[in-house]
Amino acid sequence: MDALARWHEIIKHRDAAGLGDILTQDCVFLSPVVHTPQQGRDLTVLYLTGAMHVFNETFHYTKEVISDAHAVLEFECTVDGIVINGVDIITFADDGRICEFRVMVRPLKAMQMLHGKMAAMLDQLKG
Repeated sequence: MDALARWHEIIKHRDAAGLGDILTQDCVFLSPVVHTPQQGRDLTVLYLTGAMHVFNETFHYTKEVISDAHAVLEFECTVDGIVINGVDIITFADDGRICEFRVMVRPLKAMQMLHGKMAAMLDQLKG
C-alpha cells in the first residue's frame, strides 16, 4: 500500500500508530501557525498526532489533486462551532514515503483557534 493510501487509512481510523512508517527520517512539517519548519520524523509525527486529536470526527477530505511527487488534499472540519477549511500539501520522496507535509488553514478565526488547541495538545503529548 502506498503512503497516500496508508495516510487515508490512518485518518479514517484516527490511529497515528503507522505514521512513522510512511514518513522519511528527515521529513519536514510546515504548520500554518509555526513560522519555522519542524524538522524530522519525530516532530512530524508529533504534530500530525496532535492534529488528529484536535480535529474531530467531522474531519474529511473534499478534494484531491495527485501527481507522482505531490498530493494536495482539501479538507473541512468543524471544531467548537467554527468551520475550518484547509489543505494538506504532501510531497513524496523517491521511495514513495512522505518527505514534506505542509498544512494551510482558513479562515483566520479558525487558524487562531487551532493555534491555541494545538499548543495545548502538543504540551499534553510531550508529557
